[in-house]
Amino acid sequence: MTSPSHSPGNALRRLRQTTPLVHNITNHVAMTPTANTLLAIGASPLMAHAQQEIQEISAISAALSINIGTLSPSWIEAMQLAAMCAHRDGKPWVLDPVGIGASSLRQYACRALLEYRPSVIRANASEVLALAGEMNQGRGVDSGDDGEDALERASRAAITLARAQNCVVAMTGHVDVVTDGQRQITIQGGHALMGRVTAMGCALSSVVAAFLAASLDGHDDTLQATAAALACYAEAGETAGQSAEGPGSFVPRFLDALYTLDADSTLLASRLELTDVT
Repeated sequence: MTSPSHSPGNALRRLRQTTPLVHNITNHVAMTPTANTLLAIGASPLMAHAQQEIQEISAISAALSINIGTLSPSWIEAMQLAAMCAHRDGKPWVLDPVGIGASSLRQYACRALLEYRPSVIRANASEVLALAGEMNQGRGVDSGDDGEDALERASRAAITLARAQNCVVAMTGHVDVVTDGQRQITIQGGHALMGRVTAMGCALSSVVAAFLAASLDGHDDTLQATAAALACYAEAGETAGQSAEGPGSFVPRFLDALYTLDADSTLLASRLELTDVT
């Protein structure tokens, strides 16, 4: 799928070598899991949502991840300011539109943030459909039906959304789909227990931001860097699930799997399938 220089393993090596500082504005539930996940894979987390320090934090960060799971007027303003700084300074940033279909406030927040052109939108199928205007309501953060027909419909919506926003859309679920509107990469792997642990998707959005920051030297484009992040996440999830007895034992095993993930693993590249979008 990729040349050796563009492999997920090389992307992981660059991340570990550069230890990018990722600024996260995320929900209360996700803060600790996100920080632990970034540390395990080799990045450096920073959580900050006070408007008074956003510009200073943005100046020292390599990338930004915004998660709308916990909203208030002040948080929305901080998110907008952070997104504006990232866009102005040419730094990659990821939007995680958690449960966008659940409330008009979430929809308003996403519309405002999309003005600052995220590099990547990382969402589940229901959230992609809602952002693409094909679903007006959702029950929150659940991805909904993962059947083949639903996946095909959501994949088409992801392509439409990527073209409309001129960005990469990473739709995660039973099968991950990453598209820039012209190309599409599917990623196989992961484990069912990943859907039984809170903040797995939230943390993944920040991991994507870390991989984007590590690719700024031109080694990978946004599509490739995003796919590399998802491939590493899928492999760690699959490894953790092999020995976990349930959600409680899965979490520490997952962090250990990220920490010990072998950049030379042949499974990483084999998880990816690249196709042109017609």
